[in-house]
Amino acid sequence: MERERGSEREREREREREREREREREREREREREREREREREREREREREREREREREREREREKHKPATLAKNRRRRFVKNRRRRDHRRRISIIDGYESQF
Repeated sequence: MERERGSEREREREREREREREREREREREREREREREREREREREREREREREREREREREREKHKPATLAKNRRRRFVKNRRRRDHRRRISIIDGYESQF
């Protein structure tokens, strides 16, 4: 009789330990899920910082386009390009005029 009660108490203690281990595993899983959510939030923050850096670089490129030095450089480039075009047209017309003499 006493042994039965002892083994019953032992089985009850074992069940309680098993429930405790299960609760501990559940808490560990929850901590792992929380760490994963935190890592995901950190990745999202990093992506947002990268997008912000890209927007800033884009704004800087836009500002660069309107600086006086850039505008002057572009004017020079345009002038040179147009001069080449004009000279080329002139040469072609001279050659055409020369050929038309024959």
